[in-house]
Amino acid sequence: MMGDILFVSLTEGMSWVENRRELIEEYIGGSGLAINLLHELCPEGVDPFSPENPIILAPGPFIGLYPVCSKTIAMFKSPLTGNLGESHAGGGLGAALRFAGYDALVVLGASPKPVWLDIRGDGEVGFKGSSSVQGMSAVETVAVLKEPEPDGLQSVVAVGPAGEKFVYYANAVVDGYNFFGRTGLGAVMGAKNLKAIRVTGCGRIGVEDLDGYKSLFERIYEEVVKTGKMRKYHDLGTPQNVLTLNSIKALPTRNFKSGFFEHAEKISGEYFADNLLIRKNPCPLCPIGCKHVAMLRGFFADEHEVEVVEAGYDYEPVYALGSNLGIDDPAGVLKLCLLCDSYGLDAMMTGTMLAWATEAYERNLVGLEETLVEPRWGDADGYVEMVKHIVDMPNEFYVSMAQGRAYRGLGEDFLMTIGGVGLAGYHTGLAFVVGTAIGARHSHVSNAGYSLDQRHLGEPLDPVKTVETLVEEETWRCILESCGVCLFARRVYDINLVAEALAKLGLRRSVEELKETGRRIYALKYRFKFREGFGLKNLKIPARLFETPSANGRIEPDDVKKALEVAEHRIKELVERYAPAV
Repeated sequence: MMGDILFVSLTEGMSWVENRRELIEEYIGGSGLAINLLHELCPEGVDPFSPENPIILAPGPFIGLYPVCSKTIAMFKSPLTGNLGESHAGGGLGAALRFAGYDALVVLGASPKPVWLDIRGDGEVGFKGSSSVQGMSAVETVAVLKEPEPDGLQSVVAVGPAGEKFVYYANAVVDGYNFFGRTGLGAVMGAKNLKAIRVTGCGRIGVEDLDGYKSLFERIYEEVVKTGKMRKYHDLGTPQNVLTLNSIKALPTRNFKSGFFEHAEKISGEYFADNLLIRKNPCPLCPIGCKHVAMLRGFFADEHEVEVVEAGYDYEPVYALGSNLGIDDPAGVLKLCLLCDSYGLDAMMTGTMLAWATEAYERNLVGLEETLVEPRWGDADGYVEMVKHIVDMPNEFYVSMAQGRAYRGLGEDFLMTIGGVGLAGYHTGLAFVVGTAIGARHSHVSNAGYSLDQRHLGEPLDPVKTVETLVEEETWRCILESCGVCLFARRVYDINLVAEALAKLGLRRSVEELKETGRRIYALKYRFKFREGFGLKNLKIPARLFETPSANGRIEPDDVKKALEVAEHRIKELVERYAPAV
């Protein structure tokens, strides 16, 4: 039934279903549903590692029905940001939940012993002891728990050792190649003693207008595969960005010291595709297959004893663990990507911390006593050892690294985070910095400020107009997230198409009503952030961003300051109008 939400109490070892159809009718699902449930269930000021911090997983109504719609939204209180924890993952989870009959899964409490959840629809939830997979890599856990012949669509979400040890930016791996990254869902699962969730869905998803739905599906599919709007993601995937950004000097290199990497072609999308690509991994109902998988060959003994493993790669990990660390060896980049995936670490934040540590060591702010390994630009093997230390936390320095913080406050001007989250690989200009700062989850995809910079290369951006544009874009993306649309398909799913697609499912919205709903969702996200102590006026922007010229020249601190002041005023207006405190 529309609006059924599965609640699981790990503390009590019980589950139940509640119907919240009214939230679906008002907020659509996905992001809109999740933020409402977070407000209801997360106590103000709660410790992110407390059993009282809920985990909410919410797929949107387009998932399992329309092409290129697979994003499940996770919400919780983040240990990394101290406020809103929001993450989006593709893969089969959203479709499995929907075919199991649920519009959301809510995990409450904490288990007294390590467990994993086995969810099969009709309210059936198994609480399984996870001692046999504790300490196992996230990717291996997924492989072990996935049944060879499930009785429906099955998806597994798992954490690795990083989540079990509460690394603040531990992620949760979905089906081996997709991730709830950035804000620490893996650590929150670890604190709940929750190793994994397996969902098997074997039901059906109803639509109101079946003939109209079929016709619309075919139209969208044609738009996706034949117009070229998504060709980039199918061909080279997001690593196509490497050479594109390098050409405009916007590819962050060696901890944002430069926007140009002299060996960019060696870690480019073109190089990977021509030499290492073995297949493309699609999400359900997606003909694109944006997740590119490479072959990584290694030797584990003398006499050429060879091991071959698969490693997924995207632009952000390639930048964070490649140019950002001065690594020009594609095998070295893949090795670090695979290690992060195995440990269950957010690759972007891991790269951010490794780059900071390397520069701190260069400046003699820390020594071998702290780092245990000499950090050197381009030394992939040395960084592998440091990643292991981040998870094991053998000393105070690595505890700080695992928390995403500058050791004893040293070198904060070149710790490349905003709002606690490591920066994406786009040193394009003012809009990227402001967009990351005001994005509700401090992600480059919250509002795509980098894209605004690139559309206006060589043109100075007005801080006030920049804020207006970014806020409006993010409120619209809140609708796409609520529907379950992959943001790679944002050029396909315009506002008129979204309204039409919702109508086929019985959720009728005018264009203006959709815009208003997006503003309410965005306002609710910020109400939660403000409630937990967040403020834009006091947000620290790394000085390095003003020192290194961007693709649009040097970014002026006064422009960023003005933009943040305008944004704080504008966002508070939205909160007061659309999400006032009760």
